[in-house]
Amino acid sequence: MAYTTINKSSDYFNTITYTGNGSTQSITGVGFQPDWIWNKTRSSTGNHVTFDAVRGTLKRLKVSTTDAETNSSSVTSFDNDGYTLAGEQNTNGVTYASWNWLGANGTTANTDGSISSTVSANTTSGFSIVKFTASGSGDETVGHGLGVKPKMVITKSTSTTNPWNTYNENLNSSAPEDYYVALNSTNGSSNDSPGVFGAGMTSSTIGVGVGIGFTSGEDYIAYCFAEKKGFSKFGSYTGNGSADGSFIYTGFKPAFVIQKNTSATQGWQLQDNKRLGYNPNNYLLQPHDSAAESALQRIDLLSNGFKVRTTDAGQNASGNNYIYMTFAEAPLVGTNGVTAKAR
Repeated sequence: MAYTTINKSSDYFNTITYTGNGSTQSITGVGFQPDWIWNKTRSSTGNHVTFDAVRGTLKRLKVSTTDAETNSSSVTSFDNDGYTLAGEQNTNGVTYASWNWLGANGTTANTDGSISSTVSANTTSGFSIVKFTASGSGDETVGHGLGVKPKMVITKSTSTTNPWNTYNENLNSSAPEDYYVALNSTNGSSNDSPGVFGAGMTSSTIGVGVGIGFTSGEDYIAYCFAEKKGFSKFGSYTGNGSADGSFIYTGFKPAFVIQKNTSATQGWQLQDNKRLGYNPNNYLLQPHDSAAESALQRIDLLSNGFKVRTTDAGQNASGNNYIYMTFAEAPLVGTNGVTAKAR
């Protein structure tokens, strides 16, 4: 049985949905004050966009593009049970999905690496937001505040046009720091030896390379994730090309799943437990794409993992490698002895 120190996953990660009102709106129901907010229109075309408390209010990044950070009229405050919108991400009558993570609800200066950083870290859930400026003077390191080695790191330059270069330790078995995928792109994994992520990941720092990943003088944000039993998992699987696809054991009931084919040019796939919230109706959004929500139903969310239900190459081409990132709705078995139920 899988146990966890986090019996209530929604204290640290939560998906909510809402409908825009075209004016100012307080978005509630998150259950905590979020430090990282990722939003997407469901009923109409619109970029995936993200906001975080380390960069501050009104600072927008578009996940679906390489654009630099811009000021916007969207998130005006991070609140106890959600956040407040003023205009943007709030079009009247348009429906939205919102994925929210808890950091530290504050920041600290971190000098663990060769580059100083500003960090909001939650060591219980294994999530941190890291802000820093690259020096470009060689392979360097930046403190992440997690206390354990991250399994996945999503990075973006905030000061210039630049891809969302993403590290996952499953991209390569011997030198994962040399490989990356871009969250805004359909490309498979790429190699940038001697390493887009430099010296790699440690329990205190992330690697910052001098190649394609990081440029001297540019400001960056990094979203770092360490795996926590019963709450989060960052793994890989091999597709079998069958409608009766692979079952991926996570040890918890997933609330949020992102997958990416790293062997071929295929899009990212994002499904969660709130759209519509029952099998097989787990509707699809794609982080690299601005398209509206699709009714394509490609995975089942189960009490102990997820099951692929498609032959589509985006999630299940025979012999192709896939990475995934998933967070829990509930652990399979909590320390309180309560077991997760299938949907």
